[in-house]
Amino acid sequence: QFQLVESGGGLVQPGGSLRLSCEATISTLDFYHIGWFRQAPGKEREGVSCISSGDGSTQYADSVKGRFTISRDNVKKTVVLQMNDLKPEDTAVYYCAAESSWRTPHLATCTPPDFGAWGQGTQVTVSS
Repeated sequence: QFQLVESGGGLVQPGGSLRLSCEATISTLDFYHIGWFRQAPGKEREGVSCISSGDGSTQYADSVKGRFTISRDNVKKTVVLQMNDLKPEDTAVYYCAAESSWRTPHLATCTPPDFGAWGQGTQVTVSS
C-alpha cells in the first residue's frame, strides 16, 4: 500500500490563491487516476477535480470551473491543484485520493466512492 501526502493548505483572503500538492510514495503514478476532494464542516465529502491516468483527461466540479486547475507530473509522482480566486465557500479540508486504472479502466465520474486510497487532508481556510 502506498501513501498520499497533501501539502499547501493554509489561510488565504478571498480572491487569493493556493497551490495544493499531493505526493505519492509509490514506484510509479502512471497507472492511477488522482482526485482532489473536499469536506466542509457538517457537509459530505465532494469531488473538486480529477485527472485520469493515461490521457490525463480532467473533470471539475461546476463550483470551481475556471478557478481551479489540476495537473500531474508522473515523474515527480505529484498532482497539483492550483486554486485561484478563492471564495469563503471553498473553505474545507482538502483530500487527494488515488484509484488504480487496473481496477477502474475509465474514470467516468469524480466522486469519493470511485477512489480507494486517501491522504490525510490539508485545511484550506478562505477568510478576511
